[in-house]
Amino acid sequence: MVLAPEKVSWLVKEKGAELGFDLIGIAPVQRPPTFPHYDRWLAFGFHGTMTYMERRKAERADIRLLLPDAKAVIVGAVNYFVPEEPTSDPSKPVGQVSRYAWGIDYHKVLLGKLEALLGYLKSLLGDWVRGKAYVDTGPILERDFAVQAGLGWIGKNTCLINPKLGSYLFLGELIVNVPLTPDEPFTRSHCGKCVRCVTACPTGALIAPYQLDARRCISYLTIELRGSIPRELRPLIGTWVFGCDICQDVCPWNRRAKPTGEEAFKPRAWASPKLLDLLQLSEEEFRERFKHSPIKRVKRSGLVRNACVALGNLKDAKAVPLLSNLLFSDPDPVVREHAAWALGQIATEEAVKALRKAIFVEENETVRREIAFCLSEVHRPSRNQV
Repeated sequence: MVLAPEKVSWLVKEKGAELGFDLIGIAPVQRPPTFPHYDRWLAFGFHGTMTYMERRKAERADIRLLLPDAKAVIVGAVNYFVPEEPTSDPSKPVGQVSRYAWGIDYHKVLLGKLEALLGYLKSLLGDWVRGKAYVDTGPILERDFAVQAGLGWIGKNTCLINPKLGSYLFLGELIVNVPLTPDEPFTRSHCGKCVRCVTACPTGALIAPYQLDARRCISYLTIELRGSIPRELRPLIGTWVFGCDICQDVCPWNRRAKPTGEEAFKPRAWASPKLLDLLQLSEEEFRERFKHSPIKRVKRSGLVRNACVALGNLKDAKAVPLLSNLLFSDPDPVVREHAAWALGQIATEEAVKALRKAIFVEENETVRREIAFCLSEVHRPSRNQV
C-alpha cells in the first residue's frame, strides 16, 4: 500500500507527539532564508572563539550535502522549563546554572526520540527510508528550519519563541528522503516593540534586537570560552557558572511557559552547585559528578574558573582559603588567574597576603600580571579617600 505524503506527514506528527515532542512540524528542503544573516554574523566576528561555526558552511547553506536525496526536514521541540527552586541553605552560596542544564544531557534524550521516529518511518514505509538526525551539534541552522516548520519565530533575544510554550525549547531535526507535506512557515514576529531582553542583558551582548555578539554573552563566557574571561566582563557575570537565562526570564512570552513533562529534564543535584564545593573539585570528581550533565562540556578547569568569578562577585571571605589554595597549587594557569582576581575582589587581609606571597612564586606571566593588577587595585585610594 502506497501512502500519500499528507497521510505520512500526519502519522509522523502523531508518532512524534507519542515520543514526547511538545511541538513537531515539517520544513521543506531549501536554502535557509537566514543564511545571509549567519554569514554576516561570522564576518563581524560575533562568534568569538567558536571556530566550529565557520566550518561546513556549504552544508549549512544546502542540507542536501548532508543527505543528497533529502526531501523533507522534520523538526521537533521539547519543552525543558522548570520553575525556579529556592536555595535551601543561604549560608552556602550556589552558582547559577542555566535551566537547560538542570537535567540529563538533552543531546542524548532528543537524539533517542529522533532515531525512534526514523525507525518508525522505516517500519511504515520500508528499508529504503534514510535519514540523518541532529541535535545542536550538526551543520544545520536549526532555528531557521523550526520557523519554516511553523514552530515559532526567532525573537529579539535570538531564541525561537512559540506563542504557547515560550522559548525554553530544545530543538532536534531529522532530515529524511521521504516526501512529506511541509507546514506553513511562521512568518510573523510577535515581539512587537518589546526590548526587555536587550535592556536586561548585563553584558550588552544583545547589541541590537535580533543581533547577538556572542563574545559578550554570559553563556559564551562561561561555556564556550576556554581561556581568560575579559576582566571588564567578570563583574557583570554575577554568580552564573554555566550559561545564563536572563534574556529568556524577562521575556513576556515565557510567562505562559509550562513545566516540562520530560522526566529527564527535571532538576538533578548539579542544578544548584555549591560554589565552595566547586573550588575543591578534582578531575576525577568532576567527571563522576557531571558525567550525565551538559555541564561536562565546560570541563573541570572551566567550571572552577567560573566559580572563582562568582565568589569574587559575592566578595565571600569564606572562600579565601580555598581560592588561595588554587592560586598556589592548581595546575591550570587560567584557574590561578581567576582565583587571583577573586582574591583581589574580596580584598580581606588574608586575601591580600596570599596575593603578595604568590607574586614571588608564580611563574606564568599572565597570572603574575593579574596578581600585580589586583594588588594595585587594592592599594589604590578610593574616591572618598582622595
